[in-house]
Amino acid sequence: MSTGARLGALADRAYRRFHPDARLILVISLVAGAGISLWWIDFNLYLVALGLPPQTIGLVSTIASLAGGLVAFPASALSDRVGRRAVFAGGLVAALASLALLMASPALPVVIVAAALWSAGNQAYGVAISPYLTERSEPEHRNELFAIQFATSNVTNVIAAILGGVVATAVASAMGFTAGGPDTYRIIMVIMAILVAAGLVLVLRLSDDRPSRTATATARSAGEPAAFPRDPRHRRSRTFMAITIVNRGRFAKLVLPGFLISIGAGQVIPFLNLFIQRKFGLDLASLNAVFAVTSLGTVLAILAQPWLARRFGQLTSVVLVQGASIPFLLVLGFSPVLWTVIAAMMVRNSLMNAGNPIFNAFSMEQVDPVERASLSAAMSVLWQIGWVVGGTWYASLQAALGFEAGYTVNFATIITLYTIATGLYWTWFRAADRRVLDART
Repeated sequence: MSTGARLGALADRAYRRFHPDARLILVISLVAGAGISLWWIDFNLYLVALGLPPQTIGLVSTIASLAGGLVAFPASALSDRVGRRAVFAGGLVAALASLALLMASPALPVVIVAAALWSAGNQAYGVAISPYLTERSEPEHRNELFAIQFATSNVTNVIAAILGGVVATAVASAMGFTAGGPDTYRIIMVIMAILVAAGLVLVLRLSDDRPSRTATATARSAGEPAAFPRDPRHRRSRTFMAITIVNRGRFAKLVLPGFLISIGAGQVIPFLNLFIQRKFGLDLASLNAVFAVTSLGTVLAILAQPWLARRFGQLTSVVLVQGASIPFLLVLGFSPVLWTVIAAMMVRNSLMNAGNPIFNAFSMEQVDPVERASLSAAMSVLWQIGWVVGGTWYASLQAALGFEAGYTVNFATIITLYTIATGLYWTWFRAADRRVLDART
């Protein structure tokens, strides 16, 4: 049996053991995630098609990240009060409103508002995912659930990238639109809206998880106790502006390395499509195909990650794959040959992203149930702040140094920050990781 077949069989066995709501979340991730994937692949290219310069595109990205950061903590607090399902639905409604605005007008103020609204909706949806998956899983199945959910999101990258580019290009050609023009991207927005709307319908089929309707016994039977209602044992926990923290030192160590990674990622990852398009002159369909290929490798790496976690420990497996990804950033940033850049991007994406779901599961298990939503929000807020810093740095470098020199500094910075963050993970959590591994073997 091939490696892919073994991973598929493992995922299938794990899927059958999941809570019904957890299985439905995986379907939602597949459907709504396809629309979200098209945004990250094509939105910046749409701004280029509108004639916006790199500095303005960087500004739009920065404002969108700020909007997402402002929403994270209120969304986490709201999910504790009204349930995760309502927050999922609100996030997808905001995404639909954003797409409606973009299709209505190409004016820069409208684009900025739409980007901010999309980021806010996506942030609200994302903040509730990790607590929800934790509350709908048993500890022995949690690594597999987080990994399959994350892998499912990456499967949508493959499907959306290929079909979105091909379908939009074909429809645009049939309607007489200019190839790569704004109208082609508006067709992609219609496809995105259909996918997000389908995801919203599926969200409404999730079990009602409002605290007023959910008994404690029901929450316990589904997995570990939900983050709501608050556990009376944690009366001394610190709550400020909807942030609940029991152990501040542990909390800070869980979020700081991710913040460093986000600063590095924020100055490169959102603009990789622009980098590759300008450096190698690819058209829309070819560019989408490149991102589809890179996402395919990520799926296989993510599905293999639970095995690494069982063998070496959750945190150790994360350090292994993230550390191994760093050399490929050198090739991605500095190779003049397209196929080597594609290969490096595929391997880097696979390794760097493979550890994300396992670290999310690890971090949810390191904090008390009352802290989970706050931790998820803090991770999201710091990620958005990192992207604000990174996006601003990108725009400044492009304005001051130009394309080639600007990206040279960008890639040097991301390599340095990824290296520091990976070292901090290992330094701070290897002892806790070993204790968890020993307890489960």
